[in-house]
Amino acid sequence: MPAMRHSSSAPSPSSDRSATEPPTKVPIPGAEHQASPAQPQGDPVNETPQGAPVNELIGRIPVQDVRPCVDRGRRPAKCVAGETFQVTATVFREGHDAVAANVVLRDPRGRTGPWTPMRELAPGTDRWGADVTPDTEGDWTFTVEAWGDPVGTWRRHAQIKVPAGLDTELVLEEGALLHERAAAGVPPGESRNTVLAAVAGLRDTGRPAAARLAAALTPGVDAVIARHPLREHVTASRALPLTVERPRALFGSWYEFFPRSEGAVVKEGAPPVGGTFATAAKRLSSIAAMGFDVVYLPPVHPIGTTYRKGPDNTLSAGPHDVGVPWAIGSAEGGHDAIHPDLGTIDDFDAFVAEARDQHLEVALDFALQCSPDHPWVKQHPEWFHHRADGTIAYAENPPKKYQDIYPIAFDADMPGLIRETLRVLRHWMEHGVRIFRVDNPHTKPVVFWEQVLADIRRTDPDVIFLAEAFTRPAMMHTLAQIGFQQSYTYFTWRNSKEELTDYATELAGEAASYMRPNFFVNTPDILHAYLQEGGRPAFEVRAVLAATLSPTWGVYSGYELCENTPVRPGSEEYLHSEKYELRPRDWESAEREGRSIAPLITELNRVRRRHPALRSLRSLRFHHTDNDALIAYSKRQGPNTVLVVVNLDPYHTQEATISLDMPELGLEWHESVPVRDELSGDTYHWGRSNYVRLEPGRTPAHILTVQRPSSPSNGGSSTQ
Repeated sequence: MPAMRHSSSAPSPSSDRSATEPPTKVPIPGAEHQASPAQPQGDPVNETPQGAPVNELIGRIPVQDVRPCVDRGRRPAKCVAGETFQVTATVFREGHDAVAANVVLRDPRGRTGPWTPMRELAPGTDRWGADVTPDTEGDWTFTVEAWGDPVGTWRRHAQIKVPAGLDTELVLEEGALLHERAAAGVPPGESRNTVLAAVAGLRDTGRPAAARLAAALTPGVDAVIARHPLREHVTASRALPLTVERPRALFGSWYEFFPRSEGAVVKEGAPPVGGTFATAAKRLSSIAAMGFDVVYLPPVHPIGTTYRKGPDNTLSAGPHDVGVPWAIGSAEGGHDAIHPDLGTIDDFDAFVAEARDQHLEVALDFALQCSPDHPWVKQHPEWFHHRADGTIAYAENPPKKYQDIYPIAFDADMPGLIRETLRVLRHWMEHGVRIFRVDNPHTKPVVFWEQVLADIRRTDPDVIFLAEAFTRPAMMHTLAQIGFQQSYTYFTWRNSKEELTDYATELAGEAASYMRPNFFVNTPDILHAYLQEGGRPAFEVRAVLAATLSPTWGVYSGYELCENTPVRPGSEEYLHSEKYELRPRDWESAEREGRSIAPLITELNRVRRRHPALRSLRSLRFHHTDNDALIAYSKRQGPNTVLVVVNLDPYHTQEATISLDMPELGLEWHESVPVRDELSGDTYHWGRSNYVRLEPGRTPAHILTVQRPSSPSNGGSSTQ
């Protein structure tokens, strides 16, 4: 079977011969029991096949509040192949006897792998946890098993009674009997002999009682019993679903650009000439050189002419104005057609092939809306909202008006819309698109997306959907739960230390089990005031934050040139927005004249690829700074630990003392270790408390990788 990596190895519970009785079985009216190493009993609410809750007995050893659990177990938790996440549960029992627990993973073929022992996360809390790492894609399940631990109970009692001389011989004989039973469950060989040696030691009346007890408390016996525990009253939670997806669903660097602007010719007094897929393909090598993984294209379909928008969203377009790509559809076709100015479907295929050669994936915008000229308007009038006067209502998001766009009405013929949506998506999938950025999914029924995404996943589970839903939290979280692999976020509007800390902590917490953030630093619609006012240092700061806080981040073309002029004060729209006009850029001159931050972006993506910690989300932890202008946080993945300190002030040099939570870095409180700055190449010695000084435009941040531990020193500061 495919390998399943765990925090430690142990036998499959299905082969456990140490339990004194079979797993607890409690009839559940109206629900079938799932086959598992131990009968599921831990959740007080089960679901019938129809989804109606029914009561069930709690089980011999209570197992409660198993997490991650999405929508009470009705939706799968998510991870990607090779991603480590923690399973937790509340486990306890009556009285004072010891309990223990483990996690059992079942792979997509239904095979149960080695179980992972759990540990109590904090003494006295009854909250247990273990890290697991499924490493193949598909639909998994996981179960928490709990059991009475008679050996653990005996050890606790024996270490009190034997030194006190209470029932010494009885206690030692009880221990010998327990270890005999435990040895019966250990495979023949040296390990079994280790436990049998403890039995002999406990019964060796020629030795002092303390020495006899010590024979059962050796590290060797501990290790064998940990691998092959003696389990009583084994009780399992119900199996919870887990979807394991390809790594790109969690980790990647996105670059958005308009193909029609690349290679475009715009001269005053002459009609503009747009770029094509062929000219846009020439840009791909530079995008790949910056370390991006995904190149995202706005809609590439024919654009309507009715109510076409002019430059800066004017309502009267001239004869040569190119229109908004999201106003999809004209006489040349709809969502399955290519804008003739960009080329043909063969040209698109060539673009995708060139991207593949550059190790880039192509993400295509999917905007389920139409221009008034879209073929659907005549073919399927029932798919649109009609006003009292019989006209079709255009889209609005007050105060914004989209006169060139008709929204879809779903309730008249949702099955027909689902079929057509699947047809369009599969058309582009056949042409090499495996990632879709979905425009405004929150303005469509959730049940619509649930059915569409389920159908795609059934046949093509590698396809990734990014939800562009800047909306209320409930909708964003629900879209993630029903199948969207990634989500846009509020990152653009989180700029202070408190805002970033609170929001990133939320995303890296329980939400990480189903919702994966994509931190875009800007979009064609969003130029935040922080970038407008902070100049180049602000662009550097936000790039560092996005690239290190989130496993997936993205930039919209022009960010590397620090384009930051709004259409008007107080607006987040760009002046001369590329949504409405061609915008060719002189990349070579910008690089030559040092006006580009592409070198920083390149370095950020290089660091992200080199360090597994930056490919994680759930390990994010924040550290204290005594100056709110500086923010500090860390990530860990196995032996790799990255610590980031960023100056959030784009105008002034800032200083702070960074107080590190050393255990979160995998270090002891007293340790001092060398840390290497991945941006400058400098090495410092850092300990629990460290002085930092960061200067905008020169040193916006430290991205420090923790080196091997060294002896404590009086160092621990870095001054620039």
